[in-house]
Amino acid sequence: MKLKSILSLALMFVAVALLLFNLQARDATTTTNTMPVVRVDTSALTGSSSGPVVSYADVIEPVQQAVVSVYSTKIVAQRIPANPLLRQFFGDVPDQVRERKEEGMGSGVIVSSDGYIITNNHVIDGADELSVQLPDEREFKARLIGKDPKTDVAIIKIEAENLPTVILADSDNVRVGDVVFAVGNPLGVGQTVTMGIVSARGRKNLGLLDSVQGYEDFIQTDAAINMGNSGGALVDAKGRLVGINSAIISTTRGNIGIGFAIPVNLAASIMRSLIETGSVTRGFLGVSTEAVTPELAEALGLPKGSRGLVIAEITPDSPAEKAGLQRTDVILAVNGRATTSLEDLRLVIAQTSPGSKVGLRVFRDGKELAVDVVLGVLAERPNEFLPGIEATPLTDDIRRRLGIDARATGLIITKVEERSPYAGRLAANMVIVEINRSPATDVAGAKALLREGRNLLLVNFRGAFGYVAITVR
Repeated sequence: MKLKSILSLALMFVAVALLLFNLQARDATTTTNTMPVVRVDTSALTGSSSGPVVSYADVIEPVQQAVVSVYSTKIVAQRIPANPLLRQFFGDVPDQVRERKEEGMGSGVIVSSDGYIITNNHVIDGADELSVQLPDEREFKARLIGKDPKTDVAIIKIEAENLPTVILADSDNVRVGDVVFAVGNPLGVGQTVTMGIVSARGRKNLGLLDSVQGYEDFIQTDAAINMGNSGGALVDAKGRLVGINSAIISTTRGNIGIGFAIPVNLAASIMRSLIETGSVTRGFLGVSTEAVTPELAEALGLPKGSRGLVIAEITPDSPAEKAGLQRTDVILAVNGRATTSLEDLRLVIAQTSPGSKVGLRVFRDGKELAVDVVLGVLAERPNEFLPGIEATPLTDDIRRRLGIDARATGLIITKVEERSPYAGRLAANMVIVEINRSPATDVAGAKALLREGRNLLLVNFRGAFGYVAITVR
């Protein structure tokens, strides 16, 4: 019996060893991105009564080791028109195309010891090659994990181990007046540390991300930030990362004391989404709102001095409709956070993962209600019919405004971007009546009618009907 027991134990150990070996082998061959292990300290920054601080060297030195220079390279094709005299004598002489190399530079912050780096989207955008130089002058090729133009965050990775990292703070605890340091490589002079304070929080409507309909919620600082600082670290007096330096406002293209950083809480949430899925998914509520004015507050029976957003429209079959929200409801807060502007609501909903439950505090018919809503997935361009072409169903209001026949039906093109491959065939205010001989009634249905290759559109433009052929690839 003892011999059998010993043999059984031996066989069990062999089986376990083989299982561990197979698991290690499988892990060694996988190419998927693993979530980085980051260091986090969410405690609030408090003042010190131990006497005047004469140096922050011990705080800054570890941070400097984790802030890197990011170099981007892209090949740009430049078209050079042929000499008119050559064309006069030799006919159709083609233009020359020359390629030239463009190089860019910014900064980045190492957040995990295995090489994940947070930087700005505008630092790496369009790059064909990326490289990173560490403060110890080691250089690595970097690969792009993902980017989010709407927040100007990008995540890149280098293949290295035991790298120095920063500690992430809770940027919601940052206060105006906190001492901060900007660390990066401004103007290519080499790593530089500048000092200032947080001069404002929650800066929105700056227009810095308008071109991508982005989400602005910047920390403002007077710590000197210049070109090349982008993607670098904004750290507090404990050396914890509170933001990613992103932009400045200046009349001279240089620092005048108004710089902006992306809060690290936002950057970290974007990083997790990019690493997990390669993209960023945002929450969707499905309401159109406007800010409550004193006149509206009085008309709606709100207590004097109340602030919030009154719901003007609810998207059919949206999370808001399913939760029972109604027109003239006033949204006072989301998850306990006061909501006083459209930008506040847009930002907090977009930062919440689809499928999450959010708690709304709503004023309706003279009393406050608690309404829970399970968010959907935001379609970034729900009205995009074709690349660069946006459309919406004809309504009576649109017909009256544009003088379109009341009997007309279809989709009206509301926006045509210059870069769209269909810009030469389709125009704003053109009504798409049919697609491939089937009525066009809504954007989703119209997209379903399109097929790869040649498509025939019946359109009405300036009162005249005609056909437009487009090729969909």
